[in-house]
Amino acid sequence: MTDLTKLSLAEARKGLKDKSFTATELTDYYIGAIEAANPKLNAYVATTPEQARDMAKASDARLARGEAGPLEGIPLGIKDLFATKGVHTQAASHILDGFKPEYESTVTANLWRDGAVMLGKLNMDEFAMGSSNETSYYGSVINPFRAEGSNADLVPGGSSGGSASAVAAWLCAGATATDTGGSIRQPAAFTGTVGIKPTYGRCSRWGTVAFASSLDQAGPIARTVEDAALMLNSMSGFDKKDSTSVDLAVPDFAAAVERGVKGLTIGVPREYRMEGMPAEIEALWNQGLEWLKAEGATVKDISLPHTKYALPAYYIVAPAEASSNLARYDGVKYGLRVSGKDITDLYELTRAAGFGREVKRRIMIGTYVLSAGYFDAYYVKAQKVRTLIKKDFEDAFHAGVDAILTPATPSAAFGIGDEALAADPVAMYLNDIFTVTVNMAGLPGIAVPAGRDGKNLPLGLQLIGKPFDEETLFAAARVIEKSTGEDFSPTRWW
Repeated sequence: MTDLTKLSLAEARKGLKDKSFTATELTDYYIGAIEAANPKLNAYVATTPEQARDMAKASDARLARGEAGPLEGIPLGIKDLFATKGVHTQAASHILDGFKPEYESTVTANLWRDGAVMLGKLNMDEFAMGSSNETSYYGSVINPFRAEGSNADLVPGGSSGGSASAVAAWLCAGATATDTGGSIRQPAAFTGTVGIKPTYGRCSRWGTVAFASSLDQAGPIARTVEDAALMLNSMSGFDKKDSTSVDLAVPDFAAAVERGVKGLTIGVPREYRMEGMPAEIEALWNQGLEWLKAEGATVKDISLPHTKYALPAYYIVAPAEASSNLARYDGVKYGLRVSGKDITDLYELTRAAGFGREVKRRIMIGTYVLSAGYFDAYYVKAQKVRTLIKKDFEDAFHAGVDAILTPATPSAAFGIGDEALAADPVAMYLNDIFTVTVNMAGLPGIAVPAGRDGKNLPLGLQLIGKPFDEETLFAAARVIEKSTGEDFSPTRWW
């Protein structure tokens, strides 16, 4: 039998339906792949092989009875931000040591309802704070891609680096991820995978560890546009337990994948053509526009005038919400506890030992901008800017634009421990320059592999859509995917 891990999610689904192999066989292939590769890639922080086999066995029984769910028997990896009942859920942080929740997140419950199999929990930047997956308490995730002629380890992007690395390296058929400022789309671009951040409110946030509640949104990372659509169908849906969940019917995203772009107008924001943009990113962007035009789309120059304020506004709003959300981790009820002479000492010692440097940095920034005397000057002003950013997009859509095409990242994957980025946090934050506007406006955005740089590393393009119009993004992303005509699989070295 061929290596079943090399099948796309859609191909695996068909194979199970045709009885070409069983869910148990498929799961065992993935378990073997994880055991062989994870010591080198560090994509999983916890594996659940016995639970996976039990779930696969139950899937085989349902398949035999003709009661298969939409994702029946499909082995998935779960980002360590989603609560999984009785299983390691620590947001890759020391402060949640030993935490195993007594409840299941809505997103993962939806996946299990539809027959998916859990392989384990995936590594990530601590509390989803990072653009390279180097802030995890469990160590850096390694990108399965390497630059041509080099053995140097590269970052997979962040914060969903474990999800992207595992999907790219055939360690799961698809993975859950979250996106607060680019944490699905940037890792997808760095690893030659497809990642979609759906519209804010499309997927429930209940049972997902919070970073910045008004920005966080769950979504899938997968190998193909169709696979991402199939996963998002199962992950989405209204949830009365989440006050930000939107009560809208979930369309058949997979049915929209082959719809094409004929008659659509694609916006090109002039503000994204930034000074110092690498020539290969510019060329990739122009190539993407040509592919869409060749399939019948019209290209239109647009202006998003407040784009330049998006990154500074984001790095006020997100840390402010983080400082509030992370106040609950105090060593009293669960997780790490460092004893002190009194309750205040316990709080201080536990939080000092439990949080990593980047998380502490963002908590301190957030606490500062929320403090008396600075609240109006920073936080209130950032929220006003956010409203203007949202209006920029609304104006473009009202002017007849159906979707917007931009680069996904300013470069390909960079090296682990990059000295310039390590020394300058702001330089690291600039990796999110093309993605944060989407979160600030609550819009859907998809990253799709579209080419390679001079070192043969994958590069991605981003499509931004109207609220709750993920279908158009899947259709346009599929056009780019077909037009590249390239297999974005890494050359195996691990």
